[in-house]
Amino acid sequence: MEYIFDSLSKGRVLMLKAIDGLSMEQLNKIPGNSKNNIAWNIAHLVVTQQLLCYKFSGLKCLISDEMIDLYRKGTAPQRDMTQEEFDEIKSLFISLPLKFEEDYKKRIFENYTEYTTSVNVTLTDIKSAATFNLFHEGIHLGAILGLKKLV
Repeated sequence: MEYIFDSLSKGRVLMLKAIDGLSMEQLNKIPGNSKNNIAWNIAHLVVTQQLLCYKFSGLKCLISDEMIDLYRKGTAPQRDMTQEEFDEIKSLFISLPLKFEEDYKKRIFENYTEYTTSVNVTLTDIKSAATFNLFHEGIHLGAILGLKKLV
């Protein structure tokens, strides 16, 4: 699991570095036939990790229900995100992987409700969820880099 925690944290730092210097207008822009924007993708990753790792473990997510409703799978941006909102999301984006590692070391992930993802991968425990989450983050890194070229 140490590798997973390290990869998650380093990947998120890389994503923020990739979008550093973009304006809120660029982060909120939905180019061409796209369904979402860079800001939504970052928030979506925060939400998805919480759902996959905490919710399906029977634990309370460390983010608000409102955030979950706005950025979960199947959603799209409803409005432009403010700088203040994006700063909070970036803070969660970096801090929550550290909290996840800390919680894992406390052995709080004892149970897991089996979940089959939209790509037909069945998650059965916290290790499979954390591993799949890395795959999911890689998909969205690609989306973010693609959107960056269009904004």
